[in-house]
Formats: sequence, C-alpha cells, structure tokens
Amino acid sequence: MDTMLKSNPQTQQRSNHSDQETSLWSSGFGMKLEAITPFLGKYRPFMGRCCQTCTPKSWESLFHRSIMDLGFCNVILVKEENTRFRGWLVRRLCYFLWSLEQHIPTSSDASQKIMENTGVQSLLAGRVPGGSGEGQAPDLLMKEAQRILGHIQATLCPFLLRLFSWALLWFLNRLFLNVQLHKGQMKMVHKAVQEGLGVVRVALDPRTCSPALRALLRKLGGLFLPPEANLSLDSSDGILARTVVRATVEQLLASGQPLLIFLEEPPGYPGPRLSALGQAWLGLVVQVVQEGIIPDATLVPVAIAYDLVPDAPCDMNHDLAPLGLWTGALAVFRKLCNCWGCNRRACVRVHLAQPFSLQEYAINARSCWGSRQTLEHLLQPIVLGECGVVPDTEKEQEWTPSTGLLLTLKEEDQLLVRRLSRHVLSASVASSAVMSTAIMATLLLLKHQKGVVLSQLLGEFSWLTEETLLRGFDVGFSGQLRCLAQHTLSLLRAHVVLLRVHQGDLVVVPRPGPGLTHLARLSMELLPTFLSEAVGACAVRGLLAGRVPPEGPWELQGIELLSQNELYRQILLLLHLLPQDLLLPQPCQSSYCYCQEVLDRLIQCGLLVAEETPGSRPACDTGRQHLSAKLLWKPSGDFTDSESDDFEEPGGRCFRLSQQSRCPDFFLFLCRLLSPILKAFAQAAAFLHLGRLPDSEVGYSEQLFEFLQACAQEEGIFECADPNLAISAIWTFKDLGVLQQMPSPAGPQLHLSPTFASRDNQDKLEQFIRQFICS
Repeated sequence: MDTMLKSNPQTQQRSNHSDQETSLWSSGFGMKLEAITPFLGKYRPFMGRCCQTCTPKSWESLFHRSIMDLGFCNVILVKEENTRFRGWLVRRLCYFLWSLEQHIPTSSDASQKIMENTGVQSLLAGRVPGGSGEGQAPDLLMKEAQRILGHIQATLCPFLLRLFSWALLWFLNRLFLNVQLHKGQMKMVHKAVQEGLGVVRVALDPRTCSPALRALLRKLGGLFLPPEANLSLDSSDGILARTVVRATVEQLLASGQPLLIFLEEPPGYPGPRLSALGQAWLGLVVQVVQEGIIPDATLVPVAIAYDLVPDAPCDMNHDLAPLGLWTGALAVFRKLCNCWGCNRRACVRVHLAQPFSLQEYAINARSCWGSRQTLEHLLQPIVLGECGVVPDTEKEQEWTPSTGLLLTLKEEDQLLVRRLSRHVLSASVASSAVMSTAIMATLLLLKHQKGVVLSQLLGEFSWLTEETLLRGFDVGFSGQLRCLAQHTLSLLRAHVVLLRVHQGDLVVVPRPGPGLTHLARLSMELLPTFLSEAVGACAVRGLLAGRVPPEGPWELQGIELLSQNELYRQILLLLHLLPQDLLLPQPCQSSYCYCQEVLDRLIQCGLLVAEETPGSRPACDTGRQHLSAKLLWKPSGDFTDSESDDFEEPGGRCFRLSQQSRCPDFFLFLCRLLSPILKAFAQAAAFLHLGRLPDSEVGYSEQLFEFLQACAQEEGIFECADPNLAISAIWTFKDLGVLQQMPSPAGPQLHLSPTFASRDNQDKLEQFIRQFICS
C-alpha cells in the first residue's frame, strides 16, 4: 500500500490532504473525551418487534430474549476460521476458499414443475375464459409460456454464484468499512423458518437492467416480471403471463426458497415511497397463502442503514435508464478507483426485525379496518373556514399506482396487500439504526447553520445520541467521541468546512446552498425517532399562533392554557396534512390513538405540564374515580365516544408549556424537524397564482422546484429546495382538491380547481400551513 501511495500522484495528494486533516484534528483537542455506547443500561434493547395487535401469536412465540446476548458480526469479513483450511496461503485466499465451500442447492426440474402447474395447464387447455388457449395450437402456447418463464427466471449457475459471491465480498470490503449484522437476529430468523435457507431469489425491476444484464442476474437468482404481466385484465397475453408468474411464485414458496422483495423505492427516487413492483410481488405471495396452496409464509422486515448512501441519485429528472453489463462494470471500476487509498469509507448496519406469520396477519388485520375519507373531505372545509369539526374517520391516501398483477386480486385482498406493505415498511423504518451522519447533519442543519465550535458540537452529539436511545431506537455506532466525530465529518467533508481558530479549537460550518439540502436529506433519517414529539410541538405552535406572537418570549407562551380537546384537534389537522409516506403509521392504529401517543410523548419529554384548574380533583388522584360500564366495555383504540369519559372533567384536562430552561431550545429543535416539508408546502401554496397551468405533472413539478430554488437563494432556506418535496406538495394538493388532473390529447394535465382559483382561498391555504411552522 505504501508503494502504491508513493507511485500514484493523485493518491499522494489525497494522502497529504488526509495528513493535513489529521494535523488539524489533533490540534483541536486538549481534553479527555468520553466514549459512546450504543445502548443504555446493561443490555441492548431489542428493536423491531412485530405488531402485537395484528400478530399477537408471532409477537410472543417468534422471539427469544436470549438472542440479545449475542453480539454483532461483520458479514463481509471472512477470516481463516471461516474456512476448513489453515495456513499462510489460506489467509490470503480465504474469500475465494469460502465461496468455493458454499452449498448451492439447485433444482433442474423447477421449470418442468412450473409448466405442470394446474393453473398453467388449465390455461393451455383452453379451460380458462378469455385465456390464450382458446382457438390456438397447444404447441405454440407452450412455447409462449416457456418464453415468458425464461424472461422471469433461469436455472441457477453454481459457478457464477461462487464467482460473484467472491467478487461481491471483495468489492464491498473496499466500498464500506464494515457491514454489521446482529447474530441473534439471524438466529431468530433461522428458528422462525425451521429449515435451512437456500439461495435467496431477488425480485428485481426489469426497467433498470439491459437484456444482457437481466440474463446474467437470472443465472444468479434474480426474478423479473414479464412486460405482458401489466397488460389489461382482459388481455389474453396478460392472462398467460400472470398465470406463469403466479405458478413461479407457487413453486418457489413450496420449495422453501426465500424471496427478497424491495418494498421501498431507492433513495432519491422521484415518486412514491412504496414500490408498485414490490406490492405486486407481495400480492402474489398473499394470493398463494390465501388460497391455501401453502399453509403459511413467514415475513421478515429488513432495514439497511448507511452512514452515507454511495452515489444516491437525487435529481428529479433522473431517468431510470437500463443499466448495461459493461456500463455496470465500468461504474464498479470507477468506484474502486475512487476508493483506492481513501480511508473515508462508510459503515452499514443490516437489521432483521422480528418475523411474523402472514396467515395470522391476514386473519387479524381485517378486524382493524374502519371507514376512511379522502383528504379533500377531511381537511378542505377546515382550511376554507367552512367547518371547525374534524370528521371522525381516517384518511385515505394511496400514492403508489396499482399494477396489473395487483388488480387481478379481489378489492378486499388489494386493500390487505397495501396495508401489509405499509405495516412491513413501518416496521423496517422503526427498527432501522440511526447512524452518526444523521445525528451530525441534524445538529448542523437545525441548530448551527452559521457554524459551531467543535467542542460544543461534540457535547450536543452525545446529548442527541442519548435522547435517541431513551426513545427506544438503536444507533449504528459506538466508540470514542472524538473518533466518531472525525469519521462523521470526514464523510460529510463535501458539505461542511473545518476552520481552526486561534484558541486551538475547530469551527464546523455547513456549506450554504446544495450542502444544506444534502444535510436536510440526512436529517430526515432521524425524524422517525422524534416524529411524535415533532408533530406535537408543531401542533402546539399552531395552537399558539393565534394567541401569542411567534417572536414572543417563552414565558409569555407558557401562560396560555392548552386544553386536551384543542390539542387533539390540532394534532389531527397536522396528521391529515402530512403525507403518509412521511408518517408511515401502522394501518391498525387509529388517528386518535396516535393523538394520545403524541400527547403522552410531550408530557414525558417535559414540554407539557398538566395544569390543575381551581376546585378540580388532582389528575393523580384516582381513588374516587368510578369507571362506567361504557368505558369498561369500550373497544381498544376507540376514543371517539365522549359520553364514556365520565371520569374526566367536562372541559378535559389542561396543559401549559413547561418553564424549564432546556424547554425553549428543545421545542424549537422539534419544530424544525418538520420545517423543510412544511415550508415547502407553504411555498407551494404561495406559488399557485404564479404557476403556469394547465401543465403536466412533471412540468408543474419542474416549475415548482425552480420556484423553491429561487426562494432558497432569496431567503437562504436551502433545505426546502428538494425535488421530492415539490412532488410531495403537488400530490398532497391533488388529494386536498387544490389541483385537479384531467385527461387531454397530450396526456393528463393539472388544473387549478375552481375552489382555489380565488386568491383569497389560496391565502387561506398558505396561512393554514404556516401556522405549524416555527421560525
């Protein structure tokens, strides 16, 4: 390595730059720094328990407390001990030897079993109405079915699997510092499936790969949907393709092979968070289990957290052009060249949440379904001042388009698949570890945009880490605080500036412009940790907006009494406004349950203090409270019947803002977590009278994004200049009835609805959004 560093001028320049940074860091510390532990107390808590409401049996049986006694392992690190051989040469060839020793089960008759499937045979024999078998030669139909099957999968090639497993390990070791996985979680998954795992089959997007790359990936275990599967429901070619796809999934699950489905779109994807392709594959699995072809399937939510996602696209015009074989190889080669001699490699944490039974979820989840209404019916009358009562129903919001495979299911099963998708995605996000870059980016963006002394930043980094652990979330780092800060800031070196001051300390300054936008994206990874408190803080801000000036002192705001009913209403309004792709609520949880959770969190963190009204019984006095029969028999999760709350005072409980010294800063910190999306929505409302409509959705998104960039340059609020926020604002306004999509010869066009054509109603919408923003 030293010889290479000396012979390569570019690498030598990087080394000199690294030495300068090391010298800069060593001069900035003259004190002993504490160590960061990734958990509080003696034991690490378990993250990612399944839903106790929908899957109570899985919650109890598919969990073993002893698994937390096991530690982490670096899954891309292969040592001599991982092979059957020992010696000097083995230590240098251990990755290659390990790949040769892997057992790869193959099935040569898998294609034959698929073609002998009952559904495929019925279709080929012409016994399915509207199928391809009517009036066509069976031999031609058989060849067409075999062609479709060849597009979906291929027979595994053990040689290529071993070769690429070795190459992938070699590449990941040069791309990442480590990829950590908890050994106890892997043990839990093995016990849940109760059999050895075979080669993982991966459902991939055919649009992102060229034909040559698809052919290679199929040999490695990739699965691709044929294009005919998305044809109309009455298309004979579509019926044949969907039948072959379903037979493939039946054979795959019956043979016990694991199937990996990506339910979330890649980072920076300009579209809905839930993948339509992932929902289509999940719908096939649900259909196979529902019809009793296999007794059950075990679902394991998987979360992957990165210090820094390598080369994540963030352009709204980023086209999913098919990746060619040679183009991919060239991209890998360039990445290796960039990583060569660079010590700033990111860390990765893979988390396996608790497995749960699909059959159990399908039975129990239907009992949690209630009535739902669109955002236009829920929120538009309140925005326009026509109504002050929030309807007692849930919000219906679905941004992910339905594919042909999903539309073949019954309407009830389609709803089951959509809610199951959100359940799994919510569990994955909740169990994902918070990385050091997310904490550092949040501190720099929300508290220190003008710069901060490094010693102060380190203290706040330790504080925010402890607050994250106190809320039951995991962190993906540990070690000496100085080393953590050096590693994190080196990864963020393109977005921050390190300056040495005369006292010997360092000053960290975020770079203005796109640097703040990147920090805002990283800070969104911390939002699930403080989401309940952030929603509550913004709701309190909206409640105080009409009473106290925003720039008023904290003591003046603390005088105001906040009733429980007012807080509930304000929280509900904000919950309806924010997209479900951001909130990711569990479908079995009602909005009123979430409101109570938000209120409890505000009390637990010390921001709200219960106020005892004169002459009332103290809130802690429960000795003389008699519970009525209605309350005793009230269904869990239902807080809508006010007549059953006989033990409460008629006006409900009242609260005040706490006057503790730490509360103003913490309140402002929580409000600013939601500021990027709320400010983007408010600027989108202000843009309504400036936009050129009618226009296509893509065209109007570009108009709005240009406006957000112009506002960022003028006001210095660069965290709002995000194309994904522009798209979220447009989709939310469509649901709210502000924008309407109408057909035209040139394609669907966006129009301003007649209700919001007047400037007065546009101002009402903007003011409604701005009440939740804390400047």
